[in-house]
Amino acid sequence: MKIGVLTVLMSNEPLEKVLDFLQENGVEAVELGTGNYPGNAHCNPAELLDNDKKRNDLLKSIEKRGMVISALSCHGNPLHPNKQIALEHHETHRKTVLLAEKMGLDTVINFSGCPGDSPSAKKPNWVTCPWPPDYGEILEWQWKRKVIPYWKQESKFAKEHNIRIAFEMHPGFVVYNTETLLRLRKACGDNLGANFDPSHLWWQGMDPVVSIRALKDCIYHFHGKDCKVDPQNARVNGVLDTKGYLDEINRSWVFRTIGYGHDLSVWKDIVSELRLIGYDHVISIEHEDSLMSPREGLTKAVQLLKQAVIQEQPGAAWWT
Repeated sequence: MKIGVLTVLMSNEPLEKVLDFLQENGVEAVELGTGNYPGNAHCNPAELLDNDKKRNDLLKSIEKRGMVISALSCHGNPLHPNKQIALEHHETHRKTVLLAEKMGLDTVINFSGCPGDSPSAKKPNWVTCPWPPDYGEILEWQWKRKVIPYWKQESKFAKEHNIRIAFEMHPGFVVYNTETLLRLRKACGDNLGANFDPSHLWWQGMDPVVSIRALKDCIYHFHGKDCKVDPQNARVNGVLDTKGYLDEINRSWVFRTIGYGHDLSVWKDIVSELRLIGYDHVISIEHEDSLMSPREGLTKAVQLLKQAVIQEQPGAAWWT
């Protein structure tokens, strides 16, 4: 298992400089954003798809530092009811799949997206309850008319190019928990799986260790990010919180650097569960801690993960 980083947190710096910093801190893998919400500062498909030299130069700059690319990420909403946004996010997704194939990678990360409530909608509509009946009707329409047809098509396209699509389970999109991830995979294709980010599960009240086992065989990538639920605010208002992320003192939860939401023992349990289900790829740190600078948050996360990750294969069970 390797420690990686989603380099988007340092998009304002040249990739070469970012790679040097990561290498100095013992990072072994990078996840590169290719557009949509993460931006494409370090990996622009428009510049790389048809330019062998630029593509090879990028790969060499990573390889010479002893690193690998864990995945390409184009988190977006290709189901957006605004057709222009949906088209832009769809095209970026398609280009990312093609670029991943050319770079010898097998995983592209995205969000599942969220449609509106009807063909005439202008904004996404994320349904969180079944009643009044309008909500259940919206949800049925979304999955039947938008979600399943689109991702069946994209599963087929990705499979033709030997790519797996890893969905980040995130509230605000139709895939936000274990159940919805499995529903999409069953309906649309077995090359659809999870980019497992435990921070999104903690603030919904889920147990990531239990969810990992439930998603055995379909976790394709893993984000290292923590979350802290504020016990006072959550007891008063619950965890459905629409206050801005920078209003930390009043929010029910905030994203935190690894170790500042859950301690080392919890992260060891997560790593051990990943080993049990056969995941031996990368834990890719995603820094979204508004109380720390990206560099400090990143280095602290790396330090904790170095104590938690299991790097060697098990030896013979001599005691049995």
